[in-house]
Amino acid sequence: MIDYSKNPSPCYVIDEERFRKNLSLIRKVSDESGAEIILAFKGFAMWGIFPILKEYISGAAASSADEARLCYEEIGSPAHTYSPVFKDSDFDSILKFSSHVTFNSLNQYNKYSNILNKYSKKISAGLRINPEFSEVSHGLYNPCSSGSRLGVTAADIGNDLPEGIEGFHFHVLFESDSYALEKVLGIVENKFGRYFSKIRWINMGGGHLMTRNDYDVDHLITILRKFRKKTGLHLILEPGSAFAWETGELVSTVEDIVENQGIRTAIMDISFTAHMPDCLEMPYKPKIIGATEPIKGMPTYRIGGNSCLSGDVMGEWSFEKELKPGDKIVFLDMIHYTMVKTTTFNGVHHPSIGIWTTDNKFRLIREFGYEDYKNRLS
Repeated sequence: MIDYSKNPSPCYVIDEERFRKNLSLIRKVSDESGAEIILAFKGFAMWGIFPILKEYISGAAASSADEARLCYEEIGSPAHTYSPVFKDSDFDSILKFSSHVTFNSLNQYNKYSNILNKYSKKISAGLRINPEFSEVSHGLYNPCSSGSRLGVTAADIGNDLPEGIEGFHFHVLFESDSYALEKVLGIVENKFGRYFSKIRWINMGGGHLMTRNDYDVDHLITILRKFRKKTGLHLILEPGSAFAWETGELVSTVEDIVENQGIRTAIMDISFTAHMPDCLEMPYKPKIIGATEPIKGMPTYRIGGNSCLSGDVMGEWSFEKELKPGDKIVFLDMIHYTMVKTTTFNGVHHPSIGIWTTDNKFRLIREFGYEDYKNRLS
């Protein structure tokens, strides 16, 4: 049990025990299915605890030159790199720090294929494919929506796969279960199966939330084994959320209580727009330890951030007792896709980063100050 009084406020705190539990399950899926599972940095890139991560996996997926370099330097292996577009100025770094490079369009592959072929080391080239099917209901996260810029369709490829393409990559899931993947695999095989004899690997992207409590892990292992046996392809999965799912919290402090037209707002030392942007983008309402949905007769508050954005607010929650300045508010499940999106908007103090270790101690990994804010814009 984490003792939240031991860490500064605000602070992201990851629980080593819960993190290791997720990693153990992910490695089990990889071992039993024969699929390679790598970390997607876009969902989780807290490199200060990569020494723990490397006990369980040995690779990562990158979406930029900087992410590829982080993989190379902090995980110790070249990245599987994909980006909607590669820039000339970045491509040398992409090649230097990658083992696989996946192109979003035929134009991009044609532009860089000669450079790739002449490079001093072997790099496996892939195409991102668009199966034109996804069960993602939220448009912001649906890569197969009408007019999507992401990936090539089977019609785009036509009869002949470009020479040099060794793999396919699709990413059409979002916090999905194994049954959604099973449907997608059927459609991918139907639309792109005629090319399978010409490629070596298929990357099934992210969105495989295998560490969620209700996820059918055995079913996932079964369909991966079946697909691998049928196609003979090397399978790659690159979840982001699954690695850090429910592994840690964002600890904050009530700084003031304001009331307007009967609505009480607790203003925190954190910001939704700066530190929890997905809450406003999706949107979704995070859970708070010791709080519930509004209950009549109980102390009820909106929670407000400390930026000047009027919409930097979320609510409402009911608490067992009245809130007062100095009280700790702990937001659950704030590690995946939260830390990677934070900003220093308004110069708001960025939360510290720490880990609650398996010997029940808090270890501070990083604090942020004025120079972090200033240097972003210099």
